[in-house]
Amino acid sequence: MAGAWIGRERVRDAALHPVVDKLEAGERLGFEDGVALFRSRDLQALGALANRAREARHGDRAFFNVNRHINHTNVCVTGCSFCAFARKPGQEGGYRMSLEEVVAKATPGPEERWEEIHIVGGLDPQFPFDRCLEMIRAVKAVNPEVHLKTFTLVEVDYYARRERKSPEEILAALREAGMGSLPGGGAEILGEELRKKICPNKISGARWLGLARTAHRMGIRSNCTMLYGHVESVEDRVDHILRLRELQDETGGFMAFIPLQFNKENTPYEHLPEVTGEDNLRTLAASRLLFDNVDHLKVYWVMVGLKIAQLALWYGADDVDGTVVEERITHDAGATTPVGLGLQELLHLIRSAGRVPVERDTLYNARRVYPA
Repeated sequence: MAGAWIGRERVRDAALHPVVDKLEAGERLGFEDGVALFRSRDLQALGALANRAREARHGDRAFFNVNRHINHTNVCVTGCSFCAFARKPGQEGGYRMSLEEVVAKATPGPEERWEEIHIVGGLDPQFPFDRCLEMIRAVKAVNPEVHLKTFTLVEVDYYARRERKSPEEILAALREAGMGSLPGGGAEILGEELRKKICPNKISGARWLGLARTAHRMGIRSNCTMLYGHVESVEDRVDHILRLRELQDETGGFMAFIPLQFNKENTPYEHLPEVTGEDNLRTLAASRLLFDNVDHLKVYWVMVGLKIAQLALWYGADDVDGTVVEERITHDAGATTPVGLGLQELLHLIRSAGRVPVERDTLYNARRVYPA
């Protein structure tokens, strides 16, 4: 990267000095470096280092897209302890959208446009794979130009097992129906011991990585995520990022990394302390420095709030997701952020943070650069 890193003299935390030395020498950070980043309370230095890496890639640009979410069913057999969205089959509060309901949500009104529709749901025994394909085709029929980012790798695995087909066959069928890319959900924390505690019935971390590898080899791009702020350790976070980084070295298929703040309301973890703004920013900064082979780091404003999202644009993040119309999963866990933003609100958020708004498509092709 061009330019100089900040020197040791600007870093109060001596534990970060070896990290600064590596960055200045152009060396890749390792596990112990990552632990030092996550344990450091020198937030100013972390931000300066991460911003240096961010601006070397993207300058003053901050990306977003015009998108909406559709969560077609909240019925799920997995029973993850951290999830406030899902309902077991037959449980009160469960819902399953009809095809007509999905199409209605996917049809923009006279003053609306969506460049991306993000579709994920529960592992619902009463929502067969054929209906998934029918749903995708129907959405494309009413909005032919929209990019469909559909189904987590957990859902892909579920339908492969249910249909007794290979993941390749499921992914090929989804792509033929109109799916354009995959979201990054379901990764949570990839370490198996922690995974047994928080999502014992979900696919293993190794399986998630294997499915991502398969999709990337088929030419299907995806994002990747990390759920933080629950019962994981700093070491779990670093291990998770490095596992993703290793796969990215191999496939190059991840477009963006999205650290997802855990929202605890209506879960068994309500006794845990709230995730702080400091932890949000430190997690983003450490992620930007460790995950050196992914182009984009996304701050998901729905989870962290609008003010932290603005600060995040100076702590390594270059993407704020988008308008995110009608997000349900995070709000069922107590999120108090809006259920969607208008375009002008999003532009104001980016501009007032001192960045240049760039509307992108799902694959990060710039559609329009707005005035700063």
